[in-house]
Amino acid sequence: MDDAVTATGEVTGGIKVLLRLEGLTLFAGMVLLYAVWGGSWLVFALLFLAPDLSFLAYLADSRFGAIVYNAAHSYMVPVALLTAGFALEWPLLLSIAMIWLAHIGIDRALGYGLKYQAGFGFTHLGRIGRMGKA
Repeated sequence: MDDAVTATGEVTGGIKVLLRLEGLTLFAGMVLLYAVWGGSWLVFALLFLAPDLSFLAYLADSRFGAIVYNAAHSYMVPVALLTAGFALEWPLLLSIAMIWLAHIGIDRALGYGLKYQAGFGFTHLGRIGRMGKA
């Protein structure tokens, strides 16, 4: 059972490695693109962890928390912003999109996947936190 999905929805084996490598590739690509493009590193530093503020939605409940967190850690909105930023020639929008995608990439590379409603520690890439280490 090298490449499988467990009963909890966690990918395993080579698929898990591939997903994490994709995240690393996205992170490296966005940081390189941001550097070549000449984006402000101050803006990068200020916004890099901004998507993680979505975890505050877990204060309401785990269902709402998972929805908000996953929305902030999905590729859809930052790719739409990246496209709009290029189309409108809007540098700030491009910066935000590249930083956001870099954040998602490093999260996935480190094993922080999309969340299940069971709680913050349950992700498609495996358990995180103390329970994930056990």
